[in-house]
This record gives sequence, structure tokens and C-alpha cells, in this order.
Amino acid sequence: MSTDSSPSPRDDLTNYLRAYVQEIAFGDEDPGVVTDRYHTPDIAWYSDGLHLDRERLTAHARPVRRTVTRCEVDVHEALVCGDRVAARYTLIALSRGRDVITEIHMFGQLAPDGRLRRVDQLTRIIGTEDDR
Repeated sequence: MSTDSSPSPRDDLTNYLRAYVQEIAFGDEDPGVVTDRYHTPDIAWYSDGLHLDRERLTAHARPVRRTVTRCEVDVHEALVCGDRVAARYTLIALSRGRDVITEIHMFGQLAPDGRLRRVDQLTRIIGTEDDR
């Protein structure tokens, strides 16, 4: 884990969710550096059944950086208990001039250093900004 002031998922899950999204979508650092800051090299990220390893998770950031111009994370609940985390949050992303609102339920397992080792999440697109 980096020694900078970035929040680890273990120490501050809410701020991790916000910081990771901002850094991966809008940061100047290489997406691999951002991915490694918050996740172990063997990260297993499952989103709606789709498996993303470190390489695929990092590759996902490149098109996001080209198409998303604004992103907000509204964390409704966040829980850390031992090496387990859970969160329910809403992600609002302005992509290609259109707000996409996604509800996310995330469950994860932490490595001893506080980074995420595994993520299982369920997502549901709930509409556009006008639907809220």
C-alpha cells in the first residue's frame, strides 16, 4: 500500500469509494498505479458475474477516462468488519453528455495490508438525473 494519504478500504471505506472513482476516472497517474494503490495484485473483482482481474480492471479505466466528464459517489451505507467490507452506494456518471445513475451493492474481502483482495458487486441502472 502506498504511504500517501489515500484512504485504504479498511480504514475508510466511504472515502476509498469516492477517492478510487475520482482517481481512476480523472487522475493523472497511470490507471495501473491507481489500481495497485487500493487493490492487491491478485484482485478478483466480480461485477454482475463478470470477472475482472487486475489487467481487466485497469483496462476498464482507459475508456472511462475518455467518455466520463463528471462522476459522483453517494455512499448510503459502508461497513468494515475484520477482513470483510460491504457498501451500498449510488454512482452518478456524466458520460457522453448523459447522466447514468447506477445503484451498487458491494461486498469485499481485504488483504492484511488493508487493500481489497476480492470484490463482488451487484449493479442496477436506475435511470437518468431526471428520474431521481
